[in-house]
Amino acid sequence: MLLFTAKRVLSGILLLVAVSTGTFFLAHLAISDPTASLLGTTASPAQQAALAEKIGLDRPLLVQFWEWLSHVVLLDFGVSWRNFQPVSAQLAIKVPVTLSVVTLATLITAVVGVAFGMITGLRPGTWFDRIIKGISVVLFALPGFWVSLVLVMWLAVQLKWFPAVGYVTPTQSVDGWLRSITLPAISLALGGIVAVAEQLRNAVIAQSRQDWVRTLRSRGLSPTRVNLHILRNASPAALTVIALMFVGLLSGAIVVEQIFSLPGLGQLTNQSSQNGDIPMLLGITVISVVFVVLINLLLDLVLGWINPKVRVA
Repeated sequence: MLLFTAKRVLSGILLLVAVSTGTFFLAHLAISDPTASLLGTTASPAQQAALAEKIGLDRPLLVQFWEWLSHVVLLDFGVSWRNFQPVSAQLAIKVPVTLSVVTLATLITAVVGVAFGMITGLRPGTWFDRIIKGISVVLFALPGFWVSLVLVMWLAVQLKWFPAVGYVTPTQSVDGWLRSITLPAISLALGGIVAVAEQLRNAVIAQSRQDWVRTLRSRGLSPTRVNLHILRNASPAALTVIALMFVGLLSGAIVVEQIFSLPGLGQLTNQSSQNGDIPMLLGITVISVVFVVLINLLLDLVLGWINPKVRVA
């Protein structure tokens, strides 16, 4: 198990280095003149040259990359070109917002998706199975931003169950914090619920037809215990989808945070892209890749625990 974990950690580190390096050069290639975005079109060439010297754009690109990489290893992402504040300090404020929304969305996806997938998988062809499949088609067809707006109009504006926009920190009010992230989390989770339920349904149906299930039932095991064995053997498919959904929700948060006015990574990414703030974009990329690596590592460990054959892969 230690060797299995070490291999996954090493592959995660290599992925982090590769993505960070690629993002650095692609960002400088895409944003050829950040000073124009930072100062505006009315800035004079002298002002642009002074800013370029201040932020180090007058040096060779490889020198800039080496300096950035040597600082990132020490968890120093530099300063933002937009406000000249430390990137790490700003990320420390923004990351908890996005992470709280994405974590709650993943939890909703896992609980509801597994429940629907298990019920429909054990009773395929029933009225409940047909209803869930019909809802799945509708949810896949509807744009996510449209669903978010409908939820705002219905649950926030009309019923006033949740705030329409804004974010409350847990230190201010735990109840207010949960209310402020519930609607964004539901908006993100709807598509994931459908994907998890469908994958688990198919896996449960496949496992239920195996000979070992009939053997357990013939030995007199209760339906609950048999279903638990089926769920354990069918769970890798659902766990993989849930892990992929967590990664996908990080990018989906960009749209949701704009709709609900949440001060998270999505909003920060949009602002940094418009302003040409490359250090901030690189910091967001590194943090996002770290989350991806950690989620994939956790998934591999859980799958290795469920199925020891995975450890030799």
